[in-house]
Amino acid sequence: MTVLRTMEWKKLPVSLTELCINTTLRCGQSFRWRKSGEDEWSCALHGRILSLRQDPSHLHYRATYPKSSSYLPSPPRSTAASEQAPEDDDTLDLIKHYFNLSPNLSQLYEQWASADQNFKKKAPKFTGIRILKQDAWEALVGFICSSNNNIARISQMVEKLCIHYGPLIGHIDSQAYHDFPTPQALTGPRVEQHLRELGFGYRAKYLYQTAVMIAQDKGAGWLDNLRNPESPKFGDKARPAGQMEEGGRDGYRTAHEELLALQGVGPKVADCVCLMGLGWGEAVPVDTHVWQIAQRDYKFGKGKHSSLTKATYDAIGNKFRGLWGEEAGWAQSVLFTANLRTFSERLVAKTEISEVIKEEDADGDDASEVTVARKVEVREKKVKRELVEDEHQALEVSSTTKRRRTTRNSLGAF
Repeated sequence: MTVLRTMEWKKLPVSLTELCINTTLRCGQSFRWRKSGEDEWSCALHGRILSLRQDPSHLHYRATYPKSSSYLPSPPRSTAASEQAPEDDDTLDLIKHYFNLSPNLSQLYEQWASADQNFKKKAPKFTGIRILKQDAWEALVGFICSSNNNIARISQMVEKLCIHYGPLIGHIDSQAYHDFPTPQALTGPRVEQHLRELGFGYRAKYLYQTAVMIAQDKGAGWLDNLRNPESPKFGDKARPAGQMEEGGRDGYRTAHEELLALQGVGPKVADCVCLMGLGWGEAVPVDTHVWQIAQRDYKFGKGKHSSLTKATYDAIGNKFRGLWGEEAGWAQSVLFTANLRTFSERLVAKTEISEVIKEEDADGDDASEVTVARKVEVREKKVKRELVEDEHQALEVSSTTKRRRTTRNSLGAF
């Protein structure tokens, strides 16, 4: 087992209204964060395992690095004692970059709410959601896996990719943490077949062909050259990105078109990558959730916009860019999160509880009160179960079921 060097816990002042990791890490942006303890999240990033906790006023963080194999503590143990961070430790800078902490989120929420009554109504329940500045390649792979899929299954696929093709960074307790594989790691002659065996179905071909295209045809740095220069990769300096127009800035439109040439990338996946991997805040991914929002809250779904055609897709993006500006995709992600079943069901449960109280105050009918309360208790249990599933801690299935799923998925039955 890899010998680790674990730093001491440190803390960064940040309120829950500026960053809520329990929402941001679960709303379908990144698919590699896991619960590593009570109220603790961990992920392998930039050659270390980054662990996070949060209280109302601070983000607590700790980095765990692999040690040189020539160094072995005595007596041997799986995890080294906490140490002071080295002088060149850049974990704090990485956190500020990864969680996009420079913009004042409260001010952005106020700006979006002043332009849109629907946002003003929904946003107070979902504060602290930030658009992550992820690695572009990781975002691309994650959203290719998102086709006809849900967050829990996407996370399982991404974890399999990391286990089989990504470098091992180390373990926390008995849990292994692998960094994300490079495009070159997915170009081997058996990769596509192996991914099918692992349950990727038709996505296996897309991932393999895209990896080959990027590693061998496009050349190193191609994806990062599509980034918003105002939101560069970690360690680079920001530059101006040009003027905003109805359809977005020139660089965004160019990046979107370039991504569409890749296997398994349609308009929605391209916009997800533009927003969450390339830093183009005006990218508005339109999937079934956002289409529902557009129909229900913004009067799409009739006349020329009665179906989700390319023209309707573009019109929805332009509508939101007109409302919210250069960070339209960020604002849209708040409404997207509010529309996810996990979060919306939780709000429904709270509403039903308030109805029980009102009923008791109105007529004191104990029998009626008990009946409704039991319904709420059932709903709350359902909500808690779904939260566990979305936090990637679903119950283990039997080996027989796993074999059946592997056989079915290898045939492309999705």
